[in-house]
Amino acid sequence: MARHLAPPGSFNRLLASRHYPRSSPAPPPRPLLLLPKTLVPPAAAAMEFPRRGRRDVAAASAPASSSPETEVAPGAWGKVSAVLFDMDGVLCNSEELSRLAGVDLFAEMGVDVTGDDFVPYMGTGEANFLGGVAKLKGVKDFNADSAKKRFFEIYLDKYAKPNAGIGFPGALDLVTECKNAGLKVAVASSADRIKVDANLSAAGLPLSLFDAIVSADAFENLKPAPDIFLSASKTLGVDADECIVIEDALAGVQAAKAAEMRCIAVMTTLEEDALQQASPSLIRKNIGDISIRDILYGGSNAYHNERTENTENISSLKSSTEILNGATNAESAPSTNSASPVDRPHEGLLGSRRNILRYGSLGIAVSCLIYTARNWKAMQFVSPKGLLNYFTGGNSSIFSNNGGSATYVPEFPRKLDWLNTAPLQFGRDLKGRVVLLDFWTYCCINCMHVLPDLEYIEKKFKDKPFTVIGVHSAKFDNEKDLESIRNAVLRYNITHPVVNDGDMYLWRELGVNSWPTFVVIGPNGKVLAQISGEGHRKDLDDVVGAALEFYEERKLLQNTSLPLALEKDKDSRLLASPLKFPGKLAIDVVTNLEGDFICQVGSSEEGLLDGPFDTASFNRPQGLAYNSKKNILYVADTENHALRLSKHWLEMEPKALITKEEVLNSPWDVCYDPSKETLYIAMAGQHQIWKHNTLDGVTEVLSGDGYERNLNGSSSIRTSFAQPSGISLAPELQELIVADSESSSIRAVNLKSGGSRLLAGGDAMIPENLFRFGDYDGTGSDVLLQHPLGVVYASDNQIYVADSYNHKIKRLDPVTRKVTTIAGMGRAGYKDGPALSAQLSEPAGLVEVGDGRFLVADTNNSTIRYIVLNEKGAEVRTLDLIGVQPPSPKPKTLRRLRRRLSADTDVIKIDGGSSREGYLSLAISVPDGYHFSKEARSKFDVDIEPADAIDIEPVNGFLNSEGQASLEYKRKSSSSSTGRINCKVYYCKEDEVCLYQSVAFDVKFREEAASSPAQITLSYSVVPRGTSSSAQLIAAGKNGKL
Repeated sequence: MARHLAPPGSFNRLLASRHYPRSSPAPPPRPLLLLPKTLVPPAAAAMEFPRRGRRDVAAASAPASSSPETEVAPGAWGKVSAVLFDMDGVLCNSEELSRLAGVDLFAEMGVDVTGDDFVPYMGTGEANFLGGVAKLKGVKDFNADSAKKRFFEIYLDKYAKPNAGIGFPGALDLVTECKNAGLKVAVASSADRIKVDANLSAAGLPLSLFDAIVSADAFENLKPAPDIFLSASKTLGVDADECIVIEDALAGVQAAKAAEMRCIAVMTTLEEDALQQASPSLIRKNIGDISIRDILYGGSNAYHNERTENTENISSLKSSTEILNGATNAESAPSTNSASPVDRPHEGLLGSRRNILRYGSLGIAVSCLIYTARNWKAMQFVSPKGLLNYFTGGNSSIFSNNGGSATYVPEFPRKLDWLNTAPLQFGRDLKGRVVLLDFWTYCCINCMHVLPDLEYIEKKFKDKPFTVIGVHSAKFDNEKDLESIRNAVLRYNITHPVVNDGDMYLWRELGVNSWPTFVVIGPNGKVLAQISGEGHRKDLDDVVGAALEFYEERKLLQNTSLPLALEKDKDSRLLASPLKFPGKLAIDVVTNLEGDFICQVGSSEEGLLDGPFDTASFNRPQGLAYNSKKNILYVADTENHALRLSKHWLEMEPKALITKEEVLNSPWDVCYDPSKETLYIAMAGQHQIWKHNTLDGVTEVLSGDGYERNLNGSSSIRTSFAQPSGISLAPELQELIVADSESSSIRAVNLKSGGSRLLAGGDAMIPENLFRFGDYDGTGSDVLLQHPLGVVYASDNQIYVADSYNHKIKRLDPVTRKVTTIAGMGRAGYKDGPALSAQLSEPAGLVEVGDGRFLVADTNNSTIRYIVLNEKGAEVRTLDLIGVQPPSPKPKTLRRLRRRLSADTDVIKIDGGSSREGYLSLAISVPDGYHFSKEARSKFDVDIEPADAIDIEPVNGFLNSEGQASLEYKRKSSSSSTGRINCKVYYCKEDEVCLYQSVAFDVKFREEAASSPAQITLSYSVVPRGTSSSAQLIAAGKNGKL
């Protein structure tokens, strides 16, 4: 189908048409792209995509010109134009969680408190909430500012994680109903903004849902003072008497009355009798029991006080403590001025925010200086533009530019080193080309995950004036070395130009603050888009495609050739070596301990294919573990996100481990416990340690909450990792030894609790600091390592570490935690001899083989080295691989239509049209009550006729969990041709039998006439034929073989 081109000048519409094809209804706007206004004509200006990120209060709350009109029912209730929601106890079920965090805080101080102690201070702000209890308990030298800081750390880390489900049922529905009724809505909370944002995120309530968010940060007088509610009404442009407040705390109800606003109270914190003392307009059980009628008309059948004028001075309002103690009679209640410290334990703290800020500022400044000194390496990556992009969401948007204020990319400094090309300049070589900058660092696993996306886009636009440039912005010192980057380029088969920006010049100039980040540059040097993170193939495809079309119409593109010279064509060492960047030992090639060749596992072809050794394929496998009892080899097939195994050394079979519908995420290493027949997996991409029981097939998380940081705790959910890349079993300790590469630390995981402890390296004080690295032998946290990738617990009860980026092997005593270098001089190279003067290059794996010998996978030297420990001193040697042939990948070729289809194959005839190129979309569905098999993955392969008439990529692959796959074709000849897509579909009835269906799509391409790309859908609905006649997969489901 021909694409509808946008009108000239409308880059916005052009991009929108790519994002949402006109053949299908447009979904809600993707919260990703904000288009440059310089490219958008007035008619298209309304098509801007919203910016993703935290919404600023000022931006969210611009006063409206007039308040929305709402139908008013007869009676005394009156007009309603806005609803002000308290947060804690109203929108978010966080009151109890706040009290628990407070209990934890005081427990750290050695003060015994209960959650009930905090109840009188709910809704009065964190300073009073904590300070009131501190005064009540007689805590000496209590510092409200530092207490608040620690309180927030506990609360955010333990109780308010994103989408934690703390929202009250019905909260989202009521806010939505109010907006649909034309009412403005705001959050008006006595909590600090950091807590407001965290709670709303944990409750699944987007900030953009509200017209304003007013928090305690900007106010000196908190509830029961009316300041917050009055500010919210002013911000919304609505009179106070047209606002409805929804509150749960006495201080909040009092504040609403002081602001002369009606209040609906909910009984989530206090009972009805206590709330009645403050005279709210209505009382409901919780927010789910409040109806839109209650808000608009005052409701019915509930405790209802007619609205009255309230002219009380704020100083005469009853405190929460007074009401709870029954002092509610106006004649007998003491005034605020005469209340004793016992009656008002938070006396002196209420309204003291200015003093807290004044006296706390010096402490904060000193803390910042200490933090900066300790995290100096991390601070080197910070720039003003980076901070601005971080806080405004600029990393995930197309820049909004007005007139002549467009952002232009700075020129590459001439001193920079380049790989895969001669030096390039925007003003010379890249002028007239659309350029995609990929900011990456080769230690970053997320950067590796996006390489297939870049390869896809490069291939799609290979005949266009388009270039991908990798801007290597190193995290670790070792990564700044050009030779180290060159080895990474070779290891990951990167063929686009790469520049070594070791001083982070472009990083700072463009405000980048995370890896990976993509920046799209127009042919005139203008910055079009900046997007961070994984999973943006479609977004990048859309932006690049739209840019090429937009600038081609304006004749601004120049498809001149670039001076490319690929590194892989220059490396004679790699061409001759039998190994190619070994990560862990014996993954591809099997030898004996003397290096004699036994066999090769894998065809040297990248992919996920099971079968005999010579045809099976992997995708950058890393770790392995051997079960000697059952003669099974387990392989961590890293970039296939799978665990593979070889049974009885006959053929490979897949083992996709699934827990709670989540597949593996870049498993980097594995180890096997023969006593429990359990496999432990270092899940680098998920920042967790998993375990797989080989007896019952159960797979689950052993340790780690999934956050990327260096946090040691007593249980799995209190522990965090940062790209764990090496793992070894320590049976005597009942622990796993883990090389946590991104935190540059070695850690031990308890096999029972899942908790962890630090053995050496890393930052023991600040879990989020992943920049404490170096090369220093010492004890415990004084040790400095640099991205260790391998670890082994040896028979001498010592731990041996591959300190990869320091090019050393080190020994760690698990009892004393003392670290000592045993091999490597600290500089990358290749040299045998005495261990401490020998040279390695990023060793990534090691294993003990007995008699004081350790084999080392010397990655960048593409060799296996071994270390001999004896009384005379350690020595490093190279293992001679005898009879091992260099890798020779088999080229992928399309097969001709000469295979006879089986009798049970359904053949579907498809008209391929006459377009020169396009896309084939497989869409296979199974009926209700069935699902695609998880053990035997459905797959496809391609045949063509005549030979060399058409290119279809990929030539084989797997359907996803929804039965879908995407292929791209490009015709080489204008004559008619046929492409056959053969599909093997494996599907199962719930908890019953698994079935097989063979399908072939014969796509007939007519003589070429059209030049516009075509989109062809190959759809098929599986109809079960009955178990008696269908090929069943019971054996395959159990054995994993097809």
